[in-house]
Amino acid sequence: MKTAFTTHYLVSAVVGYSVVAAQAGDQNPSDPEMYDHLNGERIVGGVPVDIRDFPYQVSLRRGRHFCGGSVIDPEWILTAAHCTRTISARGLWVYVGSTHVNEGGRSVKVRRILHHPKQNSWSDYDFSLLHLDQPLNFSESVQPIRLRRPSADESDRGPSDGTLCKVSGWGNTHNPDESALVLRAANVPLTNHQRCGEVYEGIGSVTESMICAGYDEGGKDSCQGDSGGPLVCDGQLTGVVSWGKGCAEPGFPGVYAKVSAAFEWIEQTLQVERASTEPHHQVEAF
Repeated sequence: MKTAFTTHYLVSAVVGYSVVAAQAGDQNPSDPEMYDHLNGERIVGGVPVDIRDFPYQVSLRRGRHFCGGSVIDPEWILTAAHCTRTISARGLWVYVGSTHVNEGGRSVKVRRILHHPKQNSWSDYDFSLLHLDQPLNFSESVQPIRLRRPSADESDRGPSDGTLCKVSGWGNTHNPDESALVLRAANVPLTNHQRCGEVYEGIGSVTESMICAGYDEGGKDSCQGDSGGPLVCDGQLTGVVSWGKGCAEPGFPGVYAKVSAAFEWIEQTLQVERASTEPHHQVEAF
């Protein structure tokens, strides 16, 4: 990829992972450590919001915030594979239940990281599941988000182009006057999949495991620090912040991992894990 642009291998707010040029000799763009200097920055063109309106939003921590994620079950968080591909569960925590990125919430240790079997070093199937060491206590500020299922009709790609969706996180705001400590969110419209692929031709492939959202004129987007965070349409988790060219650039929508493409894997994984932890009762013979 070219070094002249920065896509958003976002590591903690809301649109995609800024793929910072991956030519020979460049630093690995999937390594969260390279984004430590972006800690605390957030959504571009958004507004401050209360965690009670986004109770599924979480912060991923390795000492401090580096990516976002979504609560989908008392013991499971969905985030982006590029956030966790190069790290282990040791020292990884999830911070829940707080509008402020560093105060008022609860930290829960991650027991295990599971990556989507089709995820690759680019951005296809950019999903990972985090199994928590202990279940979350749901409250007004901690709640799961419903996953968007794949449509029964293959011709239906889900929400129509132009549908306004919410993206949230603690990522880069591009504005030094905006607080870097409070959760922010923005409304962004879904954009046509074919057109999105055309504008990104030569930069990266927009595959069937991705969806795009953003304004033609730019101005609102997720950015560095938002990776792994939620894109919510019609009350359902529809996308995971994945990548894009720059942040809120005109003509370049943000690219998200499409949740419906991973729905079956997520459901099967949780079912298998639940079955493996259920107590085994002895059956008496008569």
